[in-house]
Amino acid sequence: MSKVIIRDANIDDSETIFNFIKELAIYEKALDEVKTNVEGIKQSVFGENSVTYVLIAEYNNEPVGMALYFYNYSTWEGKNGIYLEDLFVTDKYRGIGAGKALLKQLAKIAVEKDCKRVEWQVLDWNKPSIDFYDSIGANGLTEWIPYRLTGDALIEFAKN
Repeated sequence: MSKVIIRDANIDDSETIFNFIKELAIYEKALDEVKTNVEGIKQSVFGENSVTYVLIAEYNNEPVGMALYFYNYSTWEGKNGIYLEDLFVTDKYRGIGAGKALLKQLAKIAVEKDCKRVEWQVLDWNKPSIDFYDSIGANGLTEWIPYRLTGDALIEFAKN
């Protein structure tokens, strides 16, 4: 019986990561919002100034999922945290434990690096993911409202 293997991604995984991003965007009905490409992944994830990390889940030597993350900081705790930008397992391999293995490895990294938390967001309609997160003991936050400054509003606000 095969088991899921989790490993750190490397630049040779850039196309795989990009394909996972596209699959996730299709699942979230937002493919038209993907603006990057394989070269963009190489630069932003593996470039000299990258602050982004990716774990790859493999099953039978085939990449089946990823966790893309970066470190954030809690001023109240005075400690780093990990922000999970994307957790994705390709549809064909959901249910084999790959998502849980990715989150477990991320939790281990957080503990090893003395981080106080791992956090992420989930779309309110994504019941399978919400049920999964609830099953591992994660808590949905209701007291914080996400805000985003992006696009033309970001450019306009940044002007002097």
